[in-house]
Amino acid sequence: MDLAKVERVYTSYAKIYDRVFGKVFHEGRQSIIQNLNAQPHEKILEVGVGTGLALPMYPRHCQIVGIDFSEGMLDQAKQRAAEHRMDHVQLHRMDAGSMEFKDDSFDTVVAAYVVTAVPDYRKVVSEMIRVCRPGGRIIMLNHFANDNKFIAAIEKVLSPITKNLGWRTDLALQTVLEGTPLHVARRQNVNPMRLWALVECVNGKNGNGKTHINGVKNGNGAATYAHINGTRLSEQASGQALG
Repeated sequence: MDLAKVERVYTSYAKIYDRVFGKVFHEGRQSIIQNLNAQPHEKILEVGVGTGLALPMYPRHCQIVGIDFSEGMLDQAKQRAAEHRMDHVQLHRMDAGSMEFKDDSFDTVVAAYVVTAVPDYRKVVSEMIRVCRPGGRIIMLNHFANDNKFIAAIEKVLSPITKNLGWRTDLALQTVLEGTPLHVARRQNVNPMRLWALVECVNGKNGNGKTHINGVKNGNGAATYAHINGTRLSEQASGQALG
């Protein structure tokens, strides 16, 4: 999948996306926001905001920034934001693999149904870590390759087909997290048949230098402590959560 092809595919989905996928994936989006416990003035980035289905669910005391590379999807999101008079929301057309934000710009980064729908997930994850502050949260909602070897084999066979539809089915969560400073704090299976995973991570990037993710250079970090739903997590505790 190249970026231009992804843009064409999702722009073609733009006007039917809500009707076709909206209800199916609603539970996952709702679960993200219900568990955010977002603080006043918290800065939240939604990567791959799409048609903006989640935007009305965010609390208005936060600052929400949404990005998407598909012009068609973004037009729908802008229309939704205007209809709901969401002055706390900013929307930008942007490549998630090369964001225009400064390091540590956001407290929380949300990526729903994104990681398996981009040409290079390593660049996107690296960028999410870079723009998220040290100790902040990175929340991914996605279908990841099944732990069952038989089902995983079927997903691998199907992946070349689903890539033409705009996503892949053979990417494992462990592969996404490998080599990153992300520590899983919470994982929840959501949506029909519980085939999608909501994974909330602490951004434990190191403040003493640069972090590399599978060969992709990342920005500077700092402390490895965070507050998640009122619980203070250290790097050690977060690492235990991953196991």
